[in-house]
Amino acid sequence: MINTLNYLTETASQTAGPYVHIGLIPGQAGFDIFENNFSNIMVTPETLGERITVEGRVFDGSGTLVRDVLVEVWQANAAGRYNHPADTQNKPIDPSFRGWGRAGSDFETGVFSFETIKPGCVTNPDGRTGAPHLSVWLVSRGINIGLQTRLYFADEAEANANDPVLRMIELQARRATLIASRSERDGKAIYSLDIHLQGPDETVFFDF
Repeated sequence: MINTLNYLTETASQTAGPYVHIGLIPGQAGFDIFENNFSNIMVTPETLGERITVEGRVFDGSGTLVRDVLVEVWQANAAGRYNHPADTQNKPIDPSFRGWGRAGSDFETGVFSFETIKPGCVTNPDGRTGAPHLSVWLVSRGINIGLQTRLYFADEAEANANDPVLRMIELQARRATLIASRSERDGKAIYSLDIHLQGPDETVFFDF
């Protein structure tokens, strides 16, 4: 008897988008369907820490701006602790800061942004200290599986030099793809980082 299972064809896959905004950030797509919408504004007046704006753009392998990306970030609070039961560090939890946000890139400019606070250093379970950073996850049309990377801060050079994740990246030029530059706009700190999906300036992505 012939085992027909050997001849079954693979089911076709579908990339995220172009309608990812309708289901996950419908407000940007012009739909008001959720009672509580997830937002790129991660702070309240009670949130502790330095207020910052994190922004960036995403480019594909040809250098073309991608204007329909969905981006999520997850970070520690100003004391360096995550708002999650698995984080057992002896550091305070900020009840006014959930540490998670979702944004879509602007359909015209391609810029995504988050209103948040600068995170503190996190002590890993092995005792090593990680530099302040945001974990970044993004999806868009043409991407089969969400891509995960990190955003570090250029003005944390000493902490970055000792960060265990950054130290795994041997080439300094590759590490630089994760470092956001600092500027000021209207008296507020702005950290900017462009993400490159492919090409000579490809961002370092992780498989955590």
